[in-house]
Amino acid sequence: MTNNDILRRLRFTFDFTDSKMIAIFGQAGHEVTRSQISDWLKKEDDPAFLPLNDLQMAIFLNGLIIDKRGKKEGEQPVPEKRLNNNIILRKLKIALNLKDEEILGMLLLADFDLGKHELSAFFRNPKQSQYRLCKDQILRNFLHGLQKKYRPGEAESK
Repeated sequence: MTNNDILRRLRFTFDFTDSKMIAIFGQAGHEVTRSQISDWLKKEDDPAFLPLNDLQMAIFLNGLIIDKRGKKEGEQPVPEKRLNNNIILRKLKIALNLKDEEILGMLLLADFDLGKHELSAFFRNPKQSQYRLCKDQILRNFLHGLQKKYRPGEAESK
């Protein structure tokens, strides 16, 4: 999955307007324009399409955490320069204040069955032997489950 795909799915799931998207980036201390947002949301075959890099996606996810949970005291998290699906899943878990059971429930909404131990392996330290990479299929199904939860009846259209 590309960062642009993830951004499009999150925008649809939570029905974010352009102004809300700009505000979320702003929460993380990053200014973006409406045209940047528009270009990131375009399909890849559109000539105005602009790829969203890992740093920009990390900034958006940090802003989403602040938007949903409030700004924490002290130093703010530094956005990662390189993202993987594990980091994206972790940031969404934090932003939405989800427990493991809720994540597994969302995966079930997308007809994807995953064990609790398999899920916990995604949140482990990469140096641990039990650590597993979160594949695109799992992140895609999680985002689909989010859509089914937050936009029931509309998730099938996406």
